[in-house]
Amino acid sequence: MAFSSEDVKRLRDLTGAGMLDCKNALEEADGDFQKAKDVLRERGFQAAAKRAERHTAEGVVHSYIHHNRRLGALVEVNCESDFVARTEDFKKLAQQIALQVAAANPLYISADEIAEDAEGDPKELCLLAQPFVQDEARTIQDLLSEVISKTGENIRIRRFARFELGRYGEGAIP
Repeated sequence: MAFSSEDVKRLRDLTGAGMLDCKNALEEADGDFQKAKDVLRERGFQAAAKRAERHTAEGVVHSYIHHNRRLGALVEVNCESDFVARTEDFKKLAQQIALQVAAANPLYISADEIAEDAEGDPKELCLLAQPFVQDEARTIQDLLSEVISKTGENIRIRRFARFELGRYGEGAIP
């Protein structure tokens, strides 16, 4: 199936991938736009896995305060360079993660942190495994991998805290 340069441009605008990558994905998908997006997403996940061991010392601390001012979250999201930390994609990711922490109340960042005797579903307990509250077809890990693919840098959620008025965390003294 033939596709136009406008199709390549539209795919690039949606995914942030390079023009050549978009063209190759459309060729591989025989012009099917949705399949091409899936091809690019899979390649992005593979690229993110390759970058996972890179050092992340830059980033942002981002806050989310709910409209009723009774619930909030703080997240620290790290990347490799201050240049990426200043991009709109990175700032948006930090906002989405803070929103997720406030809405879904995860206890851990990843399943690796769960104690063996802990009860519960990792998809509920772990931030990276949770479905994103604004698009349940994607997980937080999917969002993270997409931004890693766009920026070309490793990105890591270092830590988070959730605050709810009148509630205390484990071991806190009321």
